Amino acid sequence: MPVEPQKPYATGSKGFDPDDFLAQWPKKAQALSKHDFRSSIIDNFNLPHNDSYVYHAIASVTLSQVQEATNHGREANLHACSDDLTSAALARAPPQADTEAYTTLFSPTTTPQKALKAFASNARKYSLRASSATYLHSQRLLPSHITIPRSKAHINPAYDVWALTCKTLEWCGPTPSTHRVRSAHHILPVMMHHFGCVVPSYEALEIIKQLSSGRTVLDVGSGNGYWTYMLRRHGVETVAVDNKQSEWRVMWIGDTISTDGVEFLRKRDGGKGEVLLLVYPVVGGEFTERMVRAYEGDMVVVAATQNRSGYTAFKDRRVDEWMVEKVGGWEKVVQVALPSFAGKDEGLFVFERRKGRQSVHEANDLDN
Repeated sequence: MPVEPQKPYATGSKGFDPDDFLAQWPKKAQALSKHDFRSSIIDNFNLPHNDSYVYHAIASVTLSQVQEATNHGREANLHACSDDLTSAALARAPPQADTEAYTTLFSPTTTPQKALKAFASNARKYSLRASSATYLHSQRLLPSHITIPRSKAHINPAYDVWALTCKTLEWCGPTPSTHRVRSAHHILPVMMHHFGCVVPSYEALEIIKQLSSGRTVLDVGSGNGYWTYMLRRHGVETVAVDNKQSEWRVMWIGDTISTDGVEFLRKRDGGKGEVLLLVYPVVGGEFTERMVRAYEGDMVVVAATQNRSGYTAFKDRRVDEWMVEKVGGWEKVVQVALPSFAGKDEGLFVFERRKGRQSVHEANDLDN
């Protein structure tokens, strides 16, 4: 299982060190709202001001093209994330206060359940915020023994930049209609290249830490390593595995094991005694099914779409429905929302194998 002999990097940067980047971030984060998106990325990653790097993802764009599209607002289909809703009232851009309230749901300084309650109680009737609050509450499943302590010390650049994109794109969260959205804003490829496919919230990191209970987390399909990097900073022993087929402008770690995920598990006793983490797993090509069936441990964590859009789900069902109904032998024990990019609906799922050990729910019943 070869480990690439490389250091973390940011292509085009005059110098990039992840630890130094996070050490300086609190001061840099305060200036985010004072700059446009392009300038924020260039300044924070120490990129040339005439940067022409092409971000390849769901589209191919440069930072200049991203900023131009952002400046044009609705003319560039800025609100494709909400314009498909049947109600004209819901299609209007939400007030900035609603956008800020949505991003606050994932702040490490708030209690998630209380923040979600406030998000709903302070929403205007029939507003996007009200629809989002009801939807997010309906999707939430978190055992009572998992408590998320507030933190003023937690640093997460991806969260702060994501919050800036919500403000820029006038987005206050997914609704039951979000699954119909088929387009994404030009900003998304940049977010993917710099921070990965989805933001690891403080709550998500805490859930993984508490449920892994000291076991090693296997981040298979780790991409640019941001989830691995943040989990390690959170005190979770994490191994990153990726076949390196995708290109990333920023790599947060230098010890990614370059190999096929199934082969990795086979040489590691199927991952017994370890936790399998799949962040935005590729459904096409049967990657997800191959990984889950090769895994011999008892806990799978998936960061993926919460709806049936097919983005990181199966054509006719969500990931959790597929795990329970088709694969079988698994129980969903956690589902919480993740910071969703405009027009997306993302969440963290935790599945526990029922075979041979108590489930989280059964343990709770005994405790009660």
